[in-house]
Amino acid sequence: MLANLTLNVNAHFIMKEKQKNDMIRPANNDKTPSFSKAIYNGVMVFDGPMGTELYRRHIFTNRCYDELNLSEPKLVRNIHFDYCNAGADVLTTNTYGANRLVLEKYGIVDKVAAINHAGVQLAREAAAKADHQAFIAGSIGQISSGVYSEKERIDAIIEQAAALNDAGVDVLIFETQPSRAALELCVKTMQNLPDIPYILSCAIVRGCESASGETVRRLLSPFHVGKSQLVAVGVNCGMGPDGILEAVGQAIQVAQLPLIVQPNAGTPKEFEGRTIYYCSPEYIATYAMRYIDLGAAAVGGCCGTSPEHIAEIAKMIKPLSRARTLETSVIQSLRQDAEEKPESRFSERSRLAWKLANRQWVTTVEIVPPRGYDLTATVEKAKTLHRHGIDAINLPDGPRASSRISSLITAERLQNEAHIETILHVCCRDRNLIGMQADLLGCAAAEVRNILFVTGDPPKLGHYPNATGVFDTDSIGMCAVQRRLNRGVDLGGQTLEQPTQAVIGVGLDPTSPDRKREIDRFKRKIEAGAEFAITQPVFDADFLKSFLEEIGAETGGCPIPILAGIWPFASYRNAQFMQNEVPGVIIPDATMRRMEAVSSQPRDEQLAVGIEIARESIASIRDTVSGIQVSAPFGRIEIALAVLE
Repeated sequence: MLANLTLNVNAHFIMKEKQKNDMIRPANNDKTPSFSKAIYNGVMVFDGPMGTELYRRHIFTNRCYDELNLSEPKLVRNIHFDYCNAGADVLTTNTYGANRLVLEKYGIVDKVAAINHAGVQLAREAAAKADHQAFIAGSIGQISSGVYSEKERIDAIIEQAAALNDAGVDVLIFETQPSRAALELCVKTMQNLPDIPYILSCAIVRGCESASGETVRRLLSPFHVGKSQLVAVGVNCGMGPDGILEAVGQAIQVAQLPLIVQPNAGTPKEFEGRTIYYCSPEYIATYAMRYIDLGAAAVGGCCGTSPEHIAEIAKMIKPLSRARTLETSVIQSLRQDAEEKPESRFSERSRLAWKLANRQWVTTVEIVPPRGYDLTATVEKAKTLHRHGIDAINLPDGPRASSRISSLITAERLQNEAHIETILHVCCRDRNLIGMQADLLGCAAAEVRNILFVTGDPPKLGHYPNATGVFDTDSIGMCAVQRRLNRGVDLGGQTLEQPTQAVIGVGLDPTSPDRKREIDRFKRKIEAGAEFAITQPVFDADFLKSFLEEIGAETGGCPIPILAGIWPFASYRNAQFMQNEVPGVIIPDATMRRMEAVSSQPRDEQLAVGIEIARESIASIRDTVSGIQVSAPFGRIEIALAVLE
């Protein structure tokens, strides 16, 4: 019955394919970027698995899942629709086992071309109805080396790859490859098909090793690809979001191509005869952020993930796509009648700038603006800090994607009523270029001179996940805008009546896992106009010292003054939060053990240890940096002052 059905469906498909082909294929023009270019242009979202999704929809494992392209096309198409609607930029065809060596087990070896063609068509139909561009990746799974000869495997791959390419895929993806030998066989095969771009993805099953016991460094070290078009590498399947995290960190260090990460939805468990994955969409999306922070180019899902998981991943990481792909130069060329003016002397722009220019030790304290609009308590805290000789107050701009009173209004109130300078953070997330330039001119009018530019956390991290992240530019671009304003010209190339006199600051993450990228961005920030930097909280002095040595190696010293971020732990629980939830924070094991040792003690005793650790951090880096920024946990400035005593 099944054989007759598939023959009829196949005949119908062959007859209709050419009629639909031109309609379904994307237009071939210069405005439609190829996958090979798109993977370099920001963060991409891959879809989730087809196999476990079909099983979830009551297709049992005694069926040939690839053959469903012919016998159950609506079901397969709907799964693609669901992934596409969830925000996937790449749809993977239902062809993982659609090669002759697998299909012959089901007696349908003559359907290789038809199944692969149908798989591409179904994915393309879903992509055609999306409100965004979606690429089609032709899936090719692993073939057992212990059963078939190398020639048999190569011939099977060539046949399937040619069929997928003929049907119009944008890229091939060799998924869940078990070993370096399997990956190299794929490369060897694709040298016979030099015009087809492809991805190599391996499975990590424990620690950072494959089932063959090879490390991820071995698996993804550079390949000799010859004339073939290897455009990306990846890790998929085998482990859940947390388990694959370390492998991602190692893969980034060795891979010379964009990295795609597709974890399982945790470890499956048996329940009443069914295999259930308990990893929530929110949980996997949180790890997606960590993969991107490490340097991954794309994130999707493997076994157990669903369209719901992909939707959460897309919400979390897509705002980062714009932030990653921004052009540093966002300012327009000078108008013919416009002329840049000389910038004012750095040391004359603010008291903070004077101290930095004269190599005097700087102390600042970070206070987060309140959620309401009553600034009375904030002003009183600022007065107290001023009496204790603090040089400036740092004011974050919507930290952790939170909504709070305008930082600019807060800064003006503090400067006028508490008579202490502020360092105003300006986040690129919430306003477009026009709005940000307006705020910078407002800063000039309010004499808020010290400005720290940050790209900003995506909205998904906060309590307003449906808010839109703007990200017209990033912190590098805003440095360039502010420097232009300091020279009397706006971002549109028009002359201002009077130049601004801002002191341009930026953020810095010495503990970034991708140190090369962080150093490159830091250098670009300086080129764009950055004049000082404030680091993420530093808990390991060695990390900071080695970072500063590296960036100063070419210049004989750090090019701009650095203020080190200091965070005093209020408790062991607070230390755990910083370690697990705040991106870019690395706390040494020894420090965590010190906090854990007093975790059963009263809060005051835990706080005392936290203050002691912060003081030790300052002592160890004092000769390395120009000053410090001490955070006030939960708004308690007495903790910050205790650290500085």
